[in-house]
Amino acid sequence: MYCKTGSAPDRKLFRKPDSPNSPIAETILSTTVDYYFTPQSPWTYLGHERFAQIARAAGASVRVLPIDLGGKIFPISGGLPLGQRAPQRQAYRLLELQRYSDQLHAPLNLHPKYFPVAGDDASRLIVAVELHDGADAALQIGGAIFSAVWVRERNIADAQVLAELLAECGLSAQRLAQSREPAVQQRYEANTQRAIDAGVFGAPSYVAGGELFWGQDRLDFVERKLQAAA
Repeated sequence: MYCKTGSAPDRKLFRKPDSPNSPIAETILSTTVDYYFTPQSPWTYLGHERFAQIARAAGASVRVLPIDLGGKIFPISGGLPLGQRAPQRQAYRLLELQRYSDQLHAPLNLHPKYFPVAGDDASRLIVAVELHDGADAALQIGGAIFSAVWVRERNIADAQVLAELLAECGLSAQRLAQSREPAVQQRYEANTQRAIDAGVFGAPSYVAGGELFWGQDRLDFVERKLQAAA
């Protein structure tokens, strides 16, 4: 779920072919999944690796789309920040997180040291990596960021931590500075608007063939959708 020091992303995953008319284009780009998430979501963390495996097995391309869920989408969709939810809902959330952690054999700290945590800087870093290195690298740095929150007790709002994660994933240190460029912010905002237009209201969400799937517990349905389209 996280990068080993000095590891480089697998350039074969979800790579873009040189020509849209090539055989690779037909197999890899025949199905595309829009992957909407926030980097501080435990549900995104729990589903991330499985989603990547499902998309890979189906030969699907992935649009990696971090979004501003709390700032832009919750206010228009009825969502509430965790601290504003009823105590019963907060308590049940912890039960469900433990259940899924156990079921998926995915380590997870129910009360991580750095949570709640602002996710905008991490989101923009994922956008910058996607722009310069492609979707496979964005998925890899995303996985490293998610596990940083929920497993490794690291502060993803700290620029130094983000720089360390880039290095551990074998990605250019320049991506951190590039994540602060206007083009990256514009893409982040466009991702969020795309999510609004698609009816997204929670994270993670997946859109395949125009159909919305909310939550990592809907990945079985995503898999069936992709298999049917293959």
